[in-house]
Formats: sequence, structure tokens, C-alpha cells
Amino acid sequence: MSKVRIPEFSLKALSMRSDSGDLARCVREFGLFYLTDCDLSDEDHRPAREAAMALFKQSTPEQRRELMTKNKSIRRGYSELESESTATVTNTGTYSDYSMCYSMGVSDNLFPSKAFEEIWSRYFSQLYQVARETARAVIRSPGTNKDYDLEDLLDCDPVLRFRYFPEVPSHRVAERLPLRMASHYDLSIVTLIHQTPCANGFVSLQADIGGRSIELPTVPGSMLVMCGAVARIVTQGAVQAPRHHVAAPPACMQAGSERTSSVFFLRPKPSFAFSVAKARQYGLDVSLPIENATFADWIGVNYVAMHTSDQQRTSLQA
Repeated sequence: MSKVRIPEFSLKALSMRSDSGDLARCVREFGLFYLTDCDLSDEDHRPAREAAMALFKQSTPEQRRELMTKNKSIRRGYSELESESTATVTNTGTYSDYSMCYSMGVSDNLFPSKAFEEIWSRYFSQLYQVARETARAVIRSPGTNKDYDLEDLLDCDPVLRFRYFPEVPSHRVAERLPLRMASHYDLSIVTLIHQTPCANGFVSLQADIGGRSIELPTVPGSMLVMCGAVARIVTQGAVQAPRHHVAAPPACMQAGSERTSSVFFLRPKPSFAFSVAKARQYGLDVSLPIENATFADWIGVNYVAMHTSDQQRTSLQA
């Protein structure tokens, strides 16, 4: 495992554009960094995390089923353990993500209670503000060529997903199946990640940088920022969209390997349009058989693939 120091940036400094040159070098080389000084302390993430964990661990199966969306074209509500497969979406395998998830967006949400809705709506708004400011700094950084109106781009359709990765069972340790979640880049402008560490010290979140696998540990008082595929498109390939994965621990670190991750995807509006040929030129895997596509077209292909994998696993389990 390679050791690379991932840069840290203060959001307040970036908002004043005092670190824009350093940020530009970082996003062109890595496409990821740690974000500090953004008016969200580690303690501010706790209420939403505890509410989600209570849903996962204390609600009945019937209550959780009521929170499972019937609309397969969006990510909302509860997703049960191993019900999703990033490997299927990325055509790298058929294994499931070893996690369960709760998701919300700007509309069509499924909340278990009014108290839960209040906690999560406040948290969503806080992350949305930070993500927009962060994306503005990334897209404005020197050396990036922009074809798009920035303020229109930042009128977004974001999604917040809280993932719980339980301790892996014996058939999911690294010696048997190396990944909890397959390698992928995010279909977002930027993604904010606030993670809790594995109690045993294993670093599960890792990125593929320059052909090397880089550990991305929890850094107290910060969030990790991943630049997404949309940022790569709107900067004409200047900004990297790093592939990253969630690794499984080896058998000797199976105990104490659970972790959580709050992931806020700053996604463009469904109508965001781009050239498929240029996206491929920038190294993105866009299989749409059309010249120009919208973000709704692109994300829809992934949701169809995910839904197909859901049906396949259900068939195998029946």
C-alpha cells in the first residue's frame, strides 16, 4: 500500500481564493483532498449518523420495508444489506456492496419519523451549502477550462447517502473477496465524505492514484472531497475524477472492521447536457449510443444496471 500525503484545504481560505493555485495542482493531480474549516464539526455529523444507525439496528423488518422506494430510477429511503452492486454497474463483477444504506434528496423522500426528517433535512442543507462552495472553488481553480455557466451548474439535484458497513463475515474477508465495494468514480460534480474509522485501525476507503492504491483514513475535523466525473467534463478533462473503492479487511482484522460513511453527491440537474464523445475522450466510461446526453440519461443507465442486479440476486436467493 503506497503512502501519499493527501492535501488539506480550508474552505474559508478557498472561498477567498487564497489557496486556489495549490488547489488547482491538487485537483489536476489527485482529484481529492481533505476539507477543513467548513462550519461542520465532527459532532455536527453525529445526530444524522445516530438516527440512521437506530433505523438500521432498532426498527423492525416491516418498518424498514416501508422505507424501501418502489421507484427504481432514484435513490431514496432504505437499502438493505447487499441489495446493491457497484461491481455490476461498473462491469467489474457481480458481487454485492457489503453495506446497507439510507438515502435522501431534494424531493420524494421516505422518512421513518418527523424527528428523523428534521435531523436529516437540516444535515442535508448544511452539506449542500458546503458542497456548492467547494465545487465553486474547484471549478474556478486556475488552469481549468470551463464550457458551462457555473451558477447554473450549481443549481443541483444532490443526493445524500449514509452507508453502514458491518463487520465482514468470513466469506467477505480480503482473502476471499477483496472489496466491500468495487472501484468506481463518482457521477457528481464533487462528493463530500465524512467517515468513521474501523475500530481495529484498518483503513477501508482507498483510491487509485497513478496506478497505486492510496489509503484515505479518517482525519478528525475534516471531510474528504472527491472530484466527480461531471467536474472532469466541465473542466475539459483538467480535473481528475479518481477511482476509489472500499476494501475488505484480512481475516486477522475481521473483528472491529465496521465503519460508517456519510456521502453527499453534488449532482447536476437531470437536464445537464454533455458530449458523449468528449466524455470518452476524458477517460470516462459512457456507453450511451447517442451523440449528446443528459445527466438523467447517464445516471439512468446505472440505475437500470443496479435494478437488474437486484433482480438477479433475488432470483438466486429464491
